[in-house]
Amino acid sequence: MSSTKAVRLLLISGATLSLIVLAVALLIQRTTPSLSLWHAVPLDAEFRAEDAANGLSWAQYLELESRLFAELDEKIVQPSENDANPLWNRYAVDGANNPATFPVNWNRSYELGLPAPSGGALLIHGLTDSPYSLRATAEILHRCGFHVVGLRLPGHGTTPLALRQAEVDDWRVAVRIAYEHLVSVVDDGPVLLVGYSNGGALALDLALDCSAANDLPIPDHIVLFSPAIGITRAAALARMSRLLNWMPWFNKLGWGSVEPELDPFKYSSFPNEAGYLTHVLTTSVRSRLAELEGPDDAARFPPVLSFVSLADATVMVEAIIDGLHDRLIDNDSELVIFDINRGAKMRDFFKTDPAERLRTLTSRDSTPYRLTALTNHDPSTDTLEEWSRPAGATEPVVTPLELEWPPGFYSLSHVAVPFRANDPIYGFLANPDEVFGISLGRLEPRGERGLLNISADHFSRLRSNPFFPYIEQRLVELTEETGSWN
Repeated sequence: MSSTKAVRLLLISGATLSLIVLAVALLIQRTTPSLSLWHAVPLDAEFRAEDAANGLSWAQYLELESRLFAELDEKIVQPSENDANPLWNRYAVDGANNPATFPVNWNRSYELGLPAPSGGALLIHGLTDSPYSLRATAEILHRCGFHVVGLRLPGHGTTPLALRQAEVDDWRVAVRIAYEHLVSVVDDGPVLLVGYSNGGALALDLALDCSAANDLPIPDHIVLFSPAIGITRAAALARMSRLLNWMPWFNKLGWGSVEPELDPFKYSSFPNEAGYLTHVLTTSVRSRLAELEGPDDAARFPPVLSFVSLADATVMVEAIIDGLHDRLIDNDSELVIFDINRGAKMRDFFKTDPAERLRTLTSRDSTPYRLTALTNHDPSTDTLEEWSRPAGATEPVVTPLELEWPPGFYSLSHVAVPFRANDPIYGFLANPDEVFGISLGRLEPRGERGLLNISADHFSRLRSNPFFPYIEQRLVELTEETGSWN
């Protein structure tokens, strides 16, 4: 083939590919629901990493946050007064799910203090979430005598658009500001880092910084819920939509989903940019964890207690194992896995059986960390037992538990792990002692398919953990062991 023909073929192929991409973009643009104020109107008062260039205290971070929420009310909530679905819309002035009308707006950073705390804990929520997601953990630790700081990460708790404007460095700097404040409050007391999902990656990122330098004390223990150590590779391609979505007529391409914002503490719409940011963060954290090769490195890194659902559609469970825990040698770390319901009749409908993940792990001769699994006593019963094998051991210890699967439940989920079963928003059990907003976890709509303009995941995905009492027990035990951390 002559060079002229080759060039011509290359140009034709490029033009064809461009037309296909354009056609797909047009289809997405036409089929994606209309954008609302919270998808289109930016908020200017959000914290940025450069705001801390000359030093920014925790008190100043909170002052900036107060201005941000005043701006949210002015630009989004008040103009949304006559918007559709005022009952459900979190931005409706008098809506039932407007968090500003709740006794506490858990979208904002908070602090649970004590006159003489026995330790401190920094809690870091997940992507699209808010500080509410670790509220139950905060209350447990506070009752155990810990001073608790719940951080709202930049881009969260306000509007989905805010996540399209956030950067990983914004999160990292905000975490550091909150941690410096916590350390100053508890003085020489033990410190916990607690992270959920994307917040788990940020907790590990901070701990790696502390282990590598001497400007901040190393945390004494890390607690992780469904940590984002590895996510789907598709997230790495999310920024490709930027090639077109800067143009007004392609402004919907930056959104992986556009849905009604009915959840008071978590965005329903998902900007593609957010997935890319998590990809950048998790890739960096995995790379840095891979450098913990020798026993000296592992010794400087704090012990990690992770709680993971074996069935997780958001993060890669395998990455939590080989990217994190397999690198933590002899430092009192533990991986707790909530197995699927092995007695569930729904298993015949599984696309793949996640139980193979656990079989692969438990069939090892040993692991360099304690491996614990909460699983059915046998497939004929819904009652659970704790299967736990210490680091380096070859035989597990099996302990019966007073826990059982509720009828119809076949697994936990990524979003269920840190929430109580009677959580007022996400719980599947009623909570007469605390009622605010509409309980999303107890909604069970039935009707014709295709009629609703909201994803079925909002109703079918498990949003709270029937086995949270086990987590509470483990957290209490952890706080009682503070004397052995130092």
